[in-house]
Amino acid sequence: MILGLMQTTPLLVSGILRYAASAHARREIVSRLIDEPLWRYDYAGLAARAAQAAHALAGLGVRSGDRVSSLAWNTHRHLELFYAVPGLGAVLHTANPRLSDEQIVFTINHAASSVLLFDRNFAELVARLAPRLTTVKTFVMLSDAERTHDAGVGAISYETLIAGQAQSFDWPTFDENAGAFLCYTSGTTGDPKGVLYSHRAVVLHAMAGGLASAFGLTAFDVVMPCSSLYHATAWGLPFTAPICGAKLVLPADKMDGASLHPLIQGEGVTFTGGVPTIWTMYLAYLEQTGQRPDSLKRVVIGGSAVPRAMAETFKTQYGVDVLQIWGMTETCPLGVIATPTPSLAALGEDALNDAIWTRQGRLQFGIELKVENEDGSEAPRDGETSGALKVRGPWVIQRYYRQESDAAEADGWFDTGDIATLDEHGFMRITDRQKDVIKSGGEWISSIDLENIAAGCPGVKIAAVIGVPHPKWEERPLMIIEAHEGAALGKAEVLNYLAPRIVKWWTPDDVVFAAVPLTATGKIDKKVLREAWRGHLMT
Repeated sequence: MILGLMQTTPLLVSGILRYAASAHARREIVSRLIDEPLWRYDYAGLAARAAQAAHALAGLGVRSGDRVSSLAWNTHRHLELFYAVPGLGAVLHTANPRLSDEQIVFTINHAASSVLLFDRNFAELVARLAPRLTTVKTFVMLSDAERTHDAGVGAISYETLIAGQAQSFDWPTFDENAGAFLCYTSGTTGDPKGVLYSHRAVVLHAMAGGLASAFGLTAFDVVMPCSSLYHATAWGLPFTAPICGAKLVLPADKMDGASLHPLIQGEGVTFTGGVPTIWTMYLAYLEQTGQRPDSLKRVVIGGSAVPRAMAETFKTQYGVDVLQIWGMTETCPLGVIATPTPSLAALGEDALNDAIWTRQGRLQFGIELKVENEDGSEAPRDGETSGALKVRGPWVIQRYYRQESDAAEADGWFDTGDIATLDEHGFMRITDRQKDVIKSGGEWISSIDLENIAAGCPGVKIAAVIGVPHPKWEERPLMIIEAHEGAALGKAEVLNYLAPRIVKWWTPDDVVFAAVPLTATGKIDKKVLREAWRGHLMT
């Protein structure tokens, strides 16, 4: 081997900010806030305030390698932390407020964060959790001084904290493999697991996301991430958009149709993305009001399978292209994106639409996929043969945070837990799940945890939980109970037993009483149950 004679500038998140502030300084960023007026500035302003935040955090004692947690929505202040914290060499842990109290406490303590920054409408949650947060020394409310209250934790105002700080920062240079973001899985079985994104992974992922084969963004686009910033960095859009020079529109916590539509129309949004539930509500709003998304060109939908009717409605009624994506926290998160190819287009519009609307997406540069048979051999790419989906690449997990053994195999392949097919055009389709988790509004619900909890209810012999299609949430849990003979047990008793033991949104939409079928090995036969009850919540 002979070494190349090129420079080895590290790929760092701060480099994205520097570039955007230089090449796209006046491109606008618009942000809604929690009970504050709309905020407007640009990439130059983002760079200035991120620098102020970095100085302020350094003043709080945050150093390279330290962890800082956020409990926040899609706002400009949260965006500033996306650059300030990793820019210092520290790690931003984006805590997921949709988890249970116990899981949120676990993730913040597991991250060992010294500072927690939170939005105003999480004040009650933070006050409740604070006595159990063993490493947090400083609480900062992401609001102006006038609207800040200490929430019983002595919180200081973010605006007060950064006021008077220098608007430039000499961002340090360090190893691009250093940790930048710590994102936790949803904890469907056991405690949530931490995925520590490196600077290198984030930058490469952001560059790949902007390619024409992926999001295809340009400086003429107006991007509104409706995927949460706390969910795997909102699919990398806070980094891809600045690289491409696109305008950013941040909707804060309001994702209903009546809230999103004025932003889409008023700010000229051309590109947006989020879980199917958001777009179910948005399409219902358009139908009820007779309005149209005049500027909107593309909607990227992920988190769970896209209903074909949704994609067809967007395209035929509003001229908006729908692109499916698949990924996971462990893949930063983009894995595949459903964008057209010449070979598909040659088959005609119907075949093209069928591929885009029924498959999760196609191979992207930087990611390798394979479908593996039970014997370990690779399945043919025929679109029919299904097997375990495995993935590897520069933004795929190697090991979970603070775990001793690798999550990936020795040759880099990571088992996603999904069952899928691959076809000759490079399109991947998820056909089943190895674990019986339920995806509701883009969030995971553990059927196993629900079953185990319900099994403790007096009178319950066997509890089974399956995901059943739902008109709004895409999937909701249905609980099937086989009661002990003679037990005086009804739906109310089961739900009352569950209520204090689970997160409210995990509550089954219905509880039915029937014999629970078992497989030959004594396990609950979920396949039989799904077939028997698949239309139950749709009626």
